[in-house]
Amino acid sequence: METKIVLDFIDAINCADVDKMFDLMATDHVFIDSQDNKMAGRDNMKQAWIGYFDLFPDYKIEINEVLTKDSLVCLFGYASATYKNLINNNNSNYWRIPAAWRAIVKDDQIKLWQVFADNIIVMEIVNRNTHEKIFTPTENDNVGIPFGN
Repeated sequence: METKIVLDFIDAINCADVDKMFDLMATDHVFIDSQDNKMAGRDNMKQAWIGYFDLFPDYKIEINEVLTKDSLVCLFGYASATYKNLINNNNSNYWRIPAAWRAIVKDDQIKLWQVFADNIIVMEIVNRNTHEKIFTPTENDNVGIPFGN
């Protein structure tokens, strides 16, 4: 059952269905990005996801493998998107990166959603398309795009 709930959550993400995502999140839902930034509460996360889909309207998660133990579900695959759907001839605003996710399901809702990914290429695309540098990556950085402070 836990795996189905998590896969339903991913389906909602892939459809940018924030209302369905909201319904699947626990009231005290916790999100942790790949920089270990944390955001708590499904109301906060609803707004954060709306903002994220503004940046990456076609954001998708592809799952290749799922491991489940009790309430813990770990997923492995890829995340991809195009920055603000800015499509060009060389597709330079599109990214697809290996990623992993850790979910904890409690009472048929997502209590925890954690992302593991090396987002340097994503930040480079964002920086290239904005007037203000959000982040300047170095070769040793493993960065994410935090949903908020």
